[in-house]
Order: sequence, then C-alpha cells, then structure tokens
Amino acid sequence: MKEFIALIGAGYWGKNILRCLDELDVLHTVCDSDKEIIRKYKRKFTRLNFTTSFEDVLLNSDVRALAIATPAESHYQLVKKALEAGKDIFVEKPLSLSTGEGEDLVRLAQKADRILMVGHILQYHPAIVKLKEMVDKSELGKIQYIYSNRLNIGKLRTEENILWSFAPHDISVILMILNEEPVGVRAFGGDYLNRGTYDTTMMTLDFKKEVKGHIFVSWLHPFKEQKLVVVGTKAMAVFDDLSQEKLFIYPHSIQWMEGKIPIAQKAEYQTVDIEEKEPLKEELGHFIDCISNRKAPRTDAEEGLRVLRVLEFAEESLRGSINTKSAAKDNNYFVHESSYVDDNVEIGEGTRIWHFSHILKGSRIGKNCIIGQNVTIGQDVIIGDRCKIQNNVSVYKGVRVEDEVFVGPSAVFTNVYNPRAFIERKHEFKNTLVRRGATIGANATLVCGVTIGKYAVIGAGAVVKTDVPDYAVVAGVPAKQTGWACRCGTTLRFQGDYVECTYCGGEYKLRDGNLEVIREST
Repeated sequence: MKEFIALIGAGYWGKNILRCLDELDVLHTVCDSDKEIIRKYKRKFTRLNFTTSFEDVLLNSDVRALAIATPAESHYQLVKKALEAGKDIFVEKPLSLSTGEGEDLVRLAQKADRILMVGHILQYHPAIVKLKEMVDKSELGKIQYIYSNRLNIGKLRTEENILWSFAPHDISVILMILNEEPVGVRAFGGDYLNRGTYDTTMMTLDFKKEVKGHIFVSWLHPFKEQKLVVVGTKAMAVFDDLSQEKLFIYPHSIQWMEGKIPIAQKAEYQTVDIEEKEPLKEELGHFIDCISNRKAPRTDAEEGLRVLRVLEFAEESLRGSINTKSAAKDNNYFVHESSYVDDNVEIGEGTRIWHFSHILKGSRIGKNCIIGQNVTIGQDVIIGDRCKIQNNVSVYKGVRVEDEVFVGPSAVFTNVYNPRAFIERKHEFKNTLVRRGATIGANATLVCGVTIGKYAVIGAGAVVKTDVPDYAVVAGVPAKQTGWACRCGTTLRFQGDYVECTYCGGEYKLRDGNLEVIREST
C-alpha cells in the first residue's frame, strides 16, 4: 500500500505508532518539534520524510491522513486544523480536554466528511474483543457488576491528573461492553504529590437495571496491575493484561441453603484461547481499513465524546459531588450549585464554574474556560475561549481577557487609578486588556489602564503599572522586563539576536529591542 499517513509526535507513545505504521507500509512522514527525535529516527528510517513543521504536513497533498500522538492539551487544536485541511485523523486518547471541544470536533469531522478515530486501544485487544462476544452471547449471564484496576508506579505526570491519563481506557471498554452510558458518575481521589493534580482516583458508574461499574486508577502503587473483572449471573470473566493467557473464566455459582443463606460454589477457572495479535497494530489496521472503505471506526469521535462526558462528570464529582442529571440540566456548561450567575450573562459551551463564584450581569465568558473557586467576574467583563481563572481572582468592569489566558490564584485587577471610599469614580474606570495566551502569575497586581501583550508572562507577585510587550517576561515591584518567553511559555535564552526554543522549536529574533517571530510551533 502506498504510504499516505503522517505521524505527529514520535515521543513516549508515538514511537510505538511509528513502528506499527512503518510495518504496515503506510507511513509517509514523521513530524516532531524535538529535533533530536527527528535526527534519531532519520538515521534508522531512511526512506521516510521528516519535518518539525506541522503546517508543512497539512500542506502536503501526498499525506491523506494523520496519526496524532502529542500531549492531550494539544489534541483539540491539532485535530481541528487537520480536519480543516481535509485530512482523516487518528488521535490518541482523549479526543480533547472538554466535551465542548469534543462536540466541536465531531461537527467539523461530519461537515468535512472525514474519518476521525480515537485511540481507545483496549477495544482492539483480542481478549477484549473475545470478552465482548461472550457478553453478547450471554455466556456470562446477566451482567451485574464490572470493575477495573489500572495501577502503576511508572511515569508520573504533572500536566494531567491520573483520571485523564489512565481512566479513558477502562471507561471506553465498560461503555462498549454494556453498550450504554452511565446515568450517574461519582468519584473521589487524592492529590499527594502535586496539589490539585490527582494521583489516585476511584470512580463509580451507575447504569440502568442496577448495573454498577468501578474504576480504580493510580500511579502511586507498589506494582503494576491492569485487570478488568466482569461479574455475571452465570460466570465471572477476568481480563489480565499483564498475564500471558490474558482472559480467564470463573464459573462460580451461588446456591441458597433453605432459600435464605447464600453459599458460594467455587469452580476451577478456565483460560480462553486468544489470537496472538498486537492491539496497537490491530487498531491502526482498523484505521487504515476505515480510510480505504470510508466507514465509521469502532472508536469514532462520537465514542470518544461519550468517554469525555464520563471523564468530565467524574472530574466535577472530585471537586464537588454531583451526578450526570444535575450537571447537564439544559445547559452545555457547568456551574457549581454554590455559585451564582446573574441574568443577562453569556457562558460558552464546555465552560466550568466552580464553588462560591459570582458572575455579574452583562459579562461574557467564552467556550471551554475554567473559572476556579471564589472568583468574581464583574459587570460587562469579556473573557475569551479556553481561559483559566484560578481561585480568589476578581475581574472587574473594564477588563477584557482574550483567548487562552491564564490568571493565577489571587491575582488582582484594578479599574480605578486613585480610589477613595467616599468619592464615586465609576465614570473614571480605565480599561485593561490582556491579550491572547498571556500568563499572569499568582498574587500579581495589574494597575488599570495597561495592555498585557500576547503570550507575555507576568511573574508571581509583580505589580504592573505600564504596558507589557508581546512575549515579554516581567517581574518585581514595580514590574520590569527580565526577558522574553516563547509561545509555549519557555524562557528564551538568546545567543546574539537569534534563539530557538529548547522545548517546542519555535524560532525568534530580536530587532530594535522587539521580539520578531520567525516560526512558532502549533
């Protein structure tokens, strides 16, 4: 088969996709922002094309499809751009980081008539395929209870919690086995290593007809364990991904002595013969088949969206107990019951507003924002899409925040330069603009009337009294510029007037004291 797929991201998991796509004879191009990764694979795979430019991949007419294996926070933007460029897409889990973004991608894929498949690899594992066949044939009887453990002491993450890192696999399989979504989701967990980022969580799923599911995930566990247990009225099945045999059936039964006392009648377990196939290669082979025959994948974007919904309900439950019915209501955003939203407020889909916050009339909050605890959004304030406003922040009238801005805990905005309690100065409010992608550190103060440039970084505790240029890093009281930051947030270390970002590969040049962008990563 002619090579037609480009791999975006060849790092931690991407290297496995690279190998499989190469063995399937469909890999055309490998794209990664890390030049060292590119150099390494160039020596080994001499027939492939390599690039650090995602845009170049999108413009290449020989590349008809993409396999995306980048960090989860980049999925939405990369998939969106690829769909708009007319590419079929395989993206590793999760589809995105919010249902609002997921719904947007589903619509885009449908509109463009493109294949969009999510990497829920367990659905392609021969043992899980066999287990699903047994359930559908009622070989286990009526399903009563499903639970899974996905535990490890391996790679720890700070950019996402364990729920989003481990649980999508098991959520996907449980929804597939039962062929329905839960009517209730509850979760609790602990953030022992990094406050605010859960290391371990336990999730309970309530389904119709009294079927329950439990998912226990942790990366603070003394050993690795990956098991799924399905309990039926006739038998119990165990999928053990770390065992050589993989799938076991325990035909235990329960007898009632004198109709009152249950007695377990244990039986010897049986192993189930499973075809020896690599799940990842099966998954990617399915993607290729869907592209060739223009058919919907088993784990299409709709399936990925169902998993996202469960993840979001679990996340909300971790931060304040709710269930799917009360969370959904008639809105496509979430407001915690302790918060208050005035009339005449616009809130974009996928936005989350947490405990004890107040959104005043006339304000507009964009899509997929996170508004933390005890936040006040003042009258007529405008907040863009995908912003994060952390705990204890008040954003007053006169402030406008563009897309993808981060405002750290207890940061302060003002709107009057010389306030007095006994003098009314509402007519003297000054406007403050925070441009796209800027970061405002914890406890920073922005004196009204300033503009914070795009992708600028305001240091924690800084007091900003003057405009801040695009990409500038400022700190201190009063704030002074200390350097420059890349679009990705990495501090740029210049040697002369040119620099390449060590994290994402973005390139910049200093010209007349200003930062000039040569090339930015996506």
